Amino acid sequence: MDPTVIDLSRLQFALTALYHFLFVPLTLGLSFMLFIMESIYAMTGRAVWRQVTRFWGKIFGINFVLGVATGLTMEFQFGTNWSYFSHYVGDIFGAPLAIEGLMAFFLEATFVGLMFFGWDRLSRLGHLIVTFMVALGTNLSALWILIANGWMQNPVGATFNPDTMRMEVSDFGAVLFNPVAQAKFVHTVSAGYVIAAVLVLGVSAFWMLKGRWVPVARRSMTVAAAFGLAASLSVVVLGDESGYTLTDNQKMKLAAIEAAWHTAPAPAGLTLFGVPSMATHETRYEVQIPWVLGLIATRSLDGTVTGMSELVLQAQQRIASGRIAYAAVQVLKTDPRNIPARAAFAAHRRDLGYALLLKRYVADPASATPAQVERAAWDTVPSVPLMFWSFRAMAGIGFAMIALFATAFALCSLRMHGDARWFLRAAVAAIPLPWIAAELGWVVAELGRQPWAIDGVLPTFLAASSLTPAALLTTIAGFTLIYGTLAVIEVRLILATIRHGPVEDAPVPFDDAAATALPPQPLAA
Repeated sequence: MDPTVIDLSRLQFALTALYHFLFVPLTLGLSFMLFIMESIYAMTGRAVWRQVTRFWGKIFGINFVLGVATGLTMEFQFGTNWSYFSHYVGDIFGAPLAIEGLMAFFLEATFVGLMFFGWDRLSRLGHLIVTFMVALGTNLSALWILIANGWMQNPVGATFNPDTMRMEVSDFGAVLFNPVAQAKFVHTVSAGYVIAAVLVLGVSAFWMLKGRWVPVARRSMTVAAAFGLAASLSVVVLGDESGYTLTDNQKMKLAAIEAAWHTAPAPAGLTLFGVPSMATHETRYEVQIPWVLGLIATRSLDGTVTGMSELVLQAQQRIASGRIAYAAVQVLKTDPRNIPARAAFAAHRRDLGYALLLKRYVADPASATPAQVERAAWDTVPSVPLMFWSFRAMAGIGFAMIALFATAFALCSLRMHGDARWFLRAAVAAIPLPWIAAELGWVVAELGRQPWAIDGVLPTFLAASSLTPAALLTTIAGFTLIYGTLAVIEVRLILATIRHGPVEDAPVPFDDAAATALPPQPLAA
């Protein structure tokens, strides 16, 4: 396979995924925030809470459409750009995607129409149930997608069948309750809740700075402060749990995140700062906190975090074992009843994927030289500087969000959030930060798995379709143009909705200069 085709296929999928992930987290978070806001309206009957819910429902609706459109494109790419991936693991990977489409997507799409058009046709309780079903549907959709993605990170419950030359499901329960998938789900949805809370907090702060729609802004900010504080705390706690799963399932990713080139004595220290080098396999100017990494990664004082050099040696051993499995598969292709070949394959089947790493350098893994084996083993190390700094930037933003929402919660509890203009400005400035953290989290999760499309099973360079660079460049340009246009449209629609404000009659002209002179509106009953 032409390396340019592999790189362009990866680039196209990465651009589509990063773009799609701009919308999904906001949908996840806003759906449950709408349920909370409408629950208050259903219990109190106060008109201002209906106004709050309907306004943020408009933002949800605009974002929902773009999320669906970009998600469909991503799923099509598995067939167009990653056809061998689909052939090789489609029996496992396709099942969660199909369930997501049949159950979560249709549940979500059915009730979202009732949510928007049922305000005057359903009772307060009936409409609240509809809103809850929309929130449930969006989060179930994320669950099944992350079960599929979690299986790519930790391929449990599946085995290679030498009769069909494909991976097949052996235990769907193991796929469903994959610890990596469960950890990824709760961490990802919590990040989405933070994103939604920051948007609601920031827009409410903007209105309060301008002195417009203050009753709605104050109530929206109160909900966002409480919801965001709980979500931001859970992101850190669940992120820690997600990191703990790496200790057993993705040791190389954990070592790359921490730039741990060698196994340190237990308990290992956490590197706050350093300059990792892929050329020298060392990290200069390290600043460490003793013991912290060992406690986080192993939950013990005597557990070790294996370094990348030692993991490369283990990869070489697995490549040697995988070559035996690969040779047995070649025999079984022509003689399926060959008992010695089946026995050899059964003994080494777990390492078959590692032998496939050699196909980057040689057509037949059996003929690989020791130098090629060593080179293939080092291919299992992802880009350490990118992993190291992406994770730290993401974690730094996470802790900043805790500080932001803790301050917001305190000010709202003391009813001082309308007077602290310094905080209102900070809340507006913070709006982009959780999106940046979410995209960095995607980079850590996906690039940390490289060189694998399916960790330990299928290398990325073998998973792509036989396309031409021209075809890929054309589709990348087309997607960029179309998605760029859609992004501009969405941003303009959201900004127009914010300027229009939470009113349901004719739009009121918005003048920034004049708005600052308007006195604050009295609180609604």
